[in-house]
Amino acid sequence: MKVEAITFGIPVRDLDSSITWYQSAFDLGEPDHFPMEGLAEFNLGAFWLQLALAPELAGRAGISVNISVENAAAERYRFEEKGLVVSEIQRFEGVVEVFELTDPDGNKIGFVTELG
Repeated sequence: MKVEAITFGIPVRDLDSSITWYQSAFDLGEPDHFPMEGLAEFNLGAFWLQLALAPELAGRAGISVNISVENAAAERYRFEEKGLVVSEIQRFEGVVEVFELTDPDGNKIGFVTELG
């Protein structure tokens, strides 16, 4: 598998306040993308920082990792063929296709293909 990018997702209680905080803390400009409502993304070069409005998860579910790949469906099939636990692919038309691989401890690693 050739990894094209890595995205660290952080659930937040208030998207606007969190954007301001991360801009200040990391000396960031404006978010690079707002791919859908409740989501802001900063391109930090080596990886993407994604702030996701999810008050019920903020401070509880921790940080998520999404690995960008050329073809999420093919990678999902490859994992499934190995007998690994994978979710169904979710498609957000014109934005992304995404699925999760779950490790033996229950940690989830997202794999995503950008559609836009």
